[in-house]
Amino acid sequence: MSEASDFDAIVVGSGMSGGWAAKELCEAGLKVLVLERGSMVRHGKDYTTEHIPPWEIPLAGKKPRELYKKDYPVQSKVWAFNETTRHFFNNDRENPYVRDEEKPFNWHRANVVGGRSLLWSRQVYRFSDLDFEANKRDGHGADWPIRYSDIDPWYSYVESFIGVSGQKEGLPHLPDGEFQKPMPLSVIEREVKAAIEHEYPDRHLTIGRCAVQTEAKNGRGSCHYCGPCERGCSVAAVFSSVGVTLPAAERTGNMTLLADSVVEGLDYNEKTGKVNAVRVIDANSHARKRYTAKLIFLCASTVATTQILLNSKSEAFPNGLANSSGVLGHYLMDHAKGGGAVGMMPGHLDSYIFGHRPNGIYIPRFRNLQAEGGKEPGVDFLRGYGYQGKAMRLGWQHMHKQTRGFGKDFKHALRRPGPWMMFMGAFAEHLPDKNNRMFLDANEKDRFGIPQVCFDASYGENESRLQDDAEKQATNMLRVAGAVSIKSFNVKSTPGSSIHEMGTARMGKNPAKSVLNQWNRAHDVSNLFVTDGACMTSSSCVNPSLTYMALTARAVNYAVDLFKTGAL
Repeated sequence: MSEASDFDAIVVGSGMSGGWAAKELCEAGLKVLVLERGSMVRHGKDYTTEHIPPWEIPLAGKKPRELYKKDYPVQSKVWAFNETTRHFFNNDRENPYVRDEEKPFNWHRANVVGGRSLLWSRQVYRFSDLDFEANKRDGHGADWPIRYSDIDPWYSYVESFIGVSGQKEGLPHLPDGEFQKPMPLSVIEREVKAAIEHEYPDRHLTIGRCAVQTEAKNGRGSCHYCGPCERGCSVAAVFSSVGVTLPAAERTGNMTLLADSVVEGLDYNEKTGKVNAVRVIDANSHARKRYTAKLIFLCASTVATTQILLNSKSEAFPNGLANSSGVLGHYLMDHAKGGGAVGMMPGHLDSYIFGHRPNGIYIPRFRNLQAEGGKEPGVDFLRGYGYQGKAMRLGWQHMHKQTRGFGKDFKHALRRPGPWMMFMGAFAEHLPDKNNRMFLDANEKDRFGIPQVCFDASYGENESRLQDDAEKQATNMLRVAGAVSIKSFNVKSTPGSSIHEMGTARMGKNPAKSVLNQWNRAHDVSNLFVTDGACMTSSSCVNPSLTYMALTARAVNYAVDLFKTGAL
């Protein structure tokens, strides 16, 4: 096995947090190696389906069922997966994990440079102290080692760079950020907002806070509402690591990016208490190589990072690197979704949407905001949920079965847009529970000889009650807004389906009960940092990517100070 040691720092993963780690380390002057197991994607050049019109998509985008069943049985369940994005996704047959059909977990993965930062919904919300103090308040999970004041300036730092469009609302439980001008609400959404806020003064409807620029900045364009963003955005109005942070790192001349590089594990030196090498397998040739550096950032995604740590066994850490606490792999969380309602909205047939707005509405959490011990009177669950949704006009794709006639008159009828519809669906917080875990199967290996990931996770009674309430309250809000033909839904989703998995190498104050300290530094390994979703101590109910990015920037700042003072 050959070895290379020309780097100050190694970053594993090139997605949401990996891109930020690369940018910050490179801009601080360190020589950085970024390792990505997926194939290369170049900004703009490799967005091969970005503006392809619907009539040029093979088979009009219809699913090749046999191919999906054979190669993409899990990935094809994702909202962003289709024939215009399939080339960005993981092939489940080539890169399997152990999936228990009796108790499934959907592990959704990209397989390219940039990872899921190319495919996300771009919703960015700050945690508040309602979230950072929740574990301590109600006794579920470990207390966070940080509070909102610790991360507030890093939220601002990240938001100012990535470009976030949004509306300031002045809500302490959903802190405002550094926003560009908000995308407009539609006429129906404005009416729904007015009705809800009149009937329920403690509830608010706002435009989503979205990592899509509405004002050109830093050489990046503004959104021109062409969509869908998951195919790629050549003007880089949409934030992705491929379009924004990795180019920033590259401009410094300090980054080396290696695609098709599968990290097998980390080598630990018991004498120094540090990682002394990263073991890598070439995804094409299967050749093995070791890379050394003084500083290691694991940003491969929650599950992939934890897989690497669990597979990095040694005499000092027989149960996985940095796992003296025994909690590595435990406390797996993912937002519970599936509770909400949809209704038809009469009127405004002379109005229509403008372009393809890559954003929707957001109704922030309104449950258990001031609760002593975690629960308000009359509420039978802890924590809360927030709604995402939008108003839309039905088109021929939805109306062809309901429209009567045939021939010329039938076709002309389908050219006219149908009525308005309003949708609300909730993301509910998943309580930290040690029984929810991921682990490795020593008997099932992947094509590189690495033990496959297994999951044992489920939603509990609290998540079920949150979803029940989300269904009920969405129905009530649509009713007061004047919706008709309201249909509520309460689908108990499979864990992993929200694609917000987190928590398997959590931060904490006590090294006996956590993997990382308040700086995302491993308690047990002085030069190892973990800043992706694995570090999370609780899940809140908001989309977590902004927090990953802010924690990464904060951790790099701390690590660079250690590096430059020789403390590493």
